[in-house]
Amino acid sequence: MILFWYSVILFVTTLGLNFYLLWGFSQIKQVSQQPLMDNPPSLSIIIPVRNEEEDLEKALQSVCHINYPNHRIIVINDRSTDRTAEILESFASHYPQLQVTTISTLPEGWLGKNNALYQGYLSNTDEWMLFADADIVFHPDAINKAVGYAVKQQLDHLTILPEVVSRSSILNSVLATFGIMLMIDMKPWEAKNPKSKASSGIGAFNLVRRTAYEKFGTHQRIKLRPDDDLQLGRIMKHDGFRQDVLAGLGYVCLEWYKNLGEFGRGVQKNSFAVANYSLAQAIFNVINMLLSVALPMPLMFIFGDTTIRIMAGIMLLFHMIYMMMVPPNKWWYAFMIPFSGFFLAWHFLKASILTVARGGIYWRDSFYSLKVLKGEE
Repeated sequence: MILFWYSVILFVTTLGLNFYLLWGFSQIKQVSQQPLMDNPPSLSIIIPVRNEEEDLEKALQSVCHINYPNHRIIVINDRSTDRTAEILESFASHYPQLQVTTISTLPEGWLGKNNALYQGYLSNTDEWMLFADADIVFHPDAINKAVGYAVKQQLDHLTILPEVVSRSSILNSVLATFGIMLMIDMKPWEAKNPKSKASSGIGAFNLVRRTAYEKFGTHQRIKLRPDDDLQLGRIMKHDGFRQDVLAGLGYVCLEWYKNLGEFGRGVQKNSFAVANYSLAQAIFNVINMLLSVALPMPLMFIFGDTTIRIMAGIMLLFHMIYMMMVPPNKWWYAFMIPFSGFFLAWHFLKASILTVARGGIYWRDSFYSLKVLKGEE
């Protein structure tokens, strides 16, 4: 009887969420459909880098050839020890709009990336700033169209949902499930609604109006948050700034991680911060992930009677339809949802336990204690 009612609840919830997500995505406008701006406002594109030699050249080639006449590119080299500095020097000699700032030491009380973004802000006086990652490939018109949309809609903050791809098909399938979980949590289509608590902050593309960013408190306000991009969006929305989201299919692309191992380590970096460094909240999140993502279909197919198995089959069919309707997903990613749920739950749990056991996190070769991250010292 417990399995039956568990199955019924998950069946109704799954169908409802699939419809809700597809409706939500239909409310998000595409970057590609926005008009180009003839006289765009001044813009600084701020990109923090640390040991990015593998992806940096491809990303810089795209950002140095954007269709935007009034901009500068500020790259913050944060204590890199590989060929990053050499690559930046070569690009700076060929592209006068590219400015390189080198950081040799990390100030106390800052995470490296957050400090780099803040230093980028201090290096310009432009009306708009785009905080972007070092592995983003931009369509030449992407930034022009995005800024034009932000100006037309009188926004203070605009994010773009990037097209995330990987050379690993298995990782792509896991990212599809992870994306569903993020969308349910963030509800980005509601970010523009001032009455909704939903917000959006994405490290690949956080476009902010300078005056709003300064009123927000700059990155000084979130200097110890590993999830700085999410926090930027949440706090700006909470403080009443105008926010919206565009979809970047074909216009803003990145290979977030190259394999499952890299993705697992990346999840571990942020997951405990998302739980606000509360072990109880982290364990609750893991249990919720197991019960709602990893276990439903395996339990229903293996232990259910005919009725329960039919419900499981319908759930799987709806997942397949969803995957086919949300590019670049593939239909068979639906079969990987249970594996993805177990994979993510394990890494969320591992991150929480390791962080508590170590008393902090390691990020980019630096250690940050929990007391520091919580602002207790």
